[in-house]
Amino acid sequence: MPLKLSLKPGETFVVNGAVVRNGDRRGVLLLENQARVLREKDILRPNEATTPVRRVYFAIMQMYLLGEIDGSAYTQAAEAIATLLSTVAHEDERAGILEISADVAAADLYRALSRCRKIMTAETAGCS
Repeated sequence: MPLKLSLKPGETFVVNGAVVRNGDRRGVLLLENQARVLREKDILRPNEATTPVRRVYFAIMQMYLLGEIDGSAYTQAAEAIATLLSTVAHEDERAGILEISADVAAADLYRALSRCRKIMTAETAGCS
């Protein structure tokens, strides 16, 4: 089943490491095979990785976009996850982080990013 992306005018997204920008009208893109895709709203820039969970997200995002599941990208993600684990006290938060770690170990990076986004949303809500 193809992945259907409905794009806003000028919206940017990344497909297998290539940055793509939609034209000046709404558009629909169908991806017929497996690809690493991130929409602009899900891309975290280096200067935005300011909290432990955001550093985890950034490290996993790098792995995902580069298609790397081991090596230095994996080491960076593992270190960021370990640091994040050391900052939380509640068992349910620790369980969520361990799920992210398991996703990374299983190379299910998109799921790990989704779990991180939920924690980042909760973190932002807690700061307001």
